[in-house]
Amino acid sequence: MKALSTYISGGGLLVLISASPVKAAENVHLHGTLVSEPCKIATQGDTLMADFGGVPDKYLYLNQRTHGQMLRVDLVDCNISISKSVKITINGIGNGKLPGLLALNQDSTATGILIGFESTEGQPLPLNEASNTFPLQNGASSLAIKTYIQAEPDALKNKTIGRGEFNAIATFRLDYP
Repeated sequence: MKALSTYISGGGLLVLISASPVKAAENVHLHGTLVSEPCKIATQGDTLMADFGGVPDKYLYLNQRTHGQMLRVDLVDCNISISKSVKITINGIGNGKLPGLLALNQDSTATGILIGFESTEGQPLPLNEASNTFPLQNGASSLAIKTYIQAEPDALKNKTIGRGEFNAIATFRLDYP
């Protein structure tokens, strides 16, 4: 697997305080791997926003979740001789009530809901787990995923979905196998 990361290893660092001169041994070694990126993220593609607008709590009580909203990561200058596919990992803070879903930020006033991600075919994309591969094309490629609002089971059962504004933040990482 081609990795887009740098590895650093070092030995111990010893500091001596002395009145006499001391010659230091070479005890810090750094190494890494420079790799060629198969694609670049389009300038507008580094921030993805989903605005769910107003979602009535009654809708969630009836359906448990909203329909998915499309999010796209646009890639440019793809070279499939380097890699023919990409995996996306959505990283963020989850919630133990529904593993794999994104918790709301603490400044949100809405309660009892979480944010989920899925493929365009409806397959879950659990938080902090790499997706299946998406094929790349030479030149431009686009990764399409969906995001949705999911009601927490206890909030549904106890009718305690709290109305209000909400926001959540996640980051995405691309890996080229």
